[in-house]
Amino acid sequence: MDYLTSDSQLNQSEVDFETESNEVSETFYAVDDQFVPKVGMTSNTLEDAAKFYKDYSKVVLHHSHPCCPDQAQMLKQHRELSMSVRRTIENNEEAGIRPNKTFQSFVAVAGGHRELNFIKKDVRNYITREVRNVFEQEDAKEFGKYLLRMKEKNQNFFFELELEDDQSIKLAFWADARRRAACEYFEDVISFDTTYNINRYNLVCGSFVGVNHHGNAPKGILTDQCASMQRAIEACMPTTIHRWCIWHITKKIPSKLISYKGHIEIEQEMSQVVWNSHTKESFDRNWDDFLLKYGLVHNKWLSDLYEDRHIWVLIYLDHHFWAGMRSTQRSESMHSFFNKFITWNNLLIQFVKQYDNCLGSREQTERESDAADFHTVILCATKSSIEA
Repeated sequence: MDYLTSDSQLNQSEVDFETESNEVSETFYAVDDQFVPKVGMTSNTLEDAAKFYKDYSKVVLHHSHPCCPDQAQMLKQHRELSMSVRRTIENNEEAGIRPNKTFQSFVAVAGGHRELNFIKKDVRNYITREVRNVFEQEDAKEFGKYLLRMKEKNQNFFFELELEDDQSIKLAFWADARRRAACEYFEDVISFDTTYNINRYNLVCGSFVGVNHHGNAPKGILTDQCASMQRAIEACMPTTIHRWCIWHITKKIPSKLISYKGHIEIEQEMSQVVWNSHTKESFDRNWDDFLLKYGLVHNKWLSDLYEDRHIWVLIYLDHHFWAGMRSTQRSESMHSFFNKFITWNNLLIQFVKQYDNCLGSREQTERESDAADFHTVILCATKSSIEA
């Protein structure tokens, strides 16, 4: 069909054409021969055959322009992740290495982007489709299987799962063999903190952080101000000395006393009573004076605090060994350490694996510190014989 005269009666001789024609003289076949089906072709599996014809159905055989060779690697048919690349992606994902860093490592090894037969999107898609493709319904099962495998590897590994009626996880507790042995050997102080994080299933993460201070010392546990936890500790660990985290208590003071006139002065006075009373008798006396001075005798929150003074006031607890701990600050410092490995949206199976990686990293740091102490001679600050 003559496009120029199809909708008009003009003759070509009546029009002065000075531009070149855009007609294509021939059809280009820019498809790799390997993607064209031929008689006698065979496939290893039915899935391979289906994939081949699915890809072939997307190929346009007749082009009005040649394909650019430089763009060939951008075509999906030319991109592929080898088995070794897939294993590397899986290992890096388990180690917490971001997909972007993983792809850049492939680029560095290959010698440039053009040397790879895949792009960054392929790496991300593989992680999403294969590595992280654990449905939430299967997550609890995989989590339980992982704990069972850990138990099979070491019989001293302990775990306990409590399930709901629909077989979803209500609570889970586990402790590996090395941490159990350390707790039994040192028997010092444990900080229990549930303020770390809440995951995608609204499950609270509670961590037991131990202080492995050498020597024989009484067992102790620090928690936040929780009555139900207090009752549980008294029932399950009757010989353990329980202490409330003083930081959690002082943090509540502004909200509890804000309705009183001069509440800032009241807060400061209360802190003085708590921190500067050096005997039990002086604390009781200073506390009574404090309540009378500001008209707080009938304040229920303060009355309850006084009744439980033996588990949070410094002077009532200083005769016990606490490894220098007055609050759950060691747990707080562990939060930043966990954040290097764990995020709130991790699946349960991802969480437990990364948690093991976290403990392994901590253990390696301790080994390196022990080796440095063993092989390092500390220089004396003076020439005094006392330091020699």
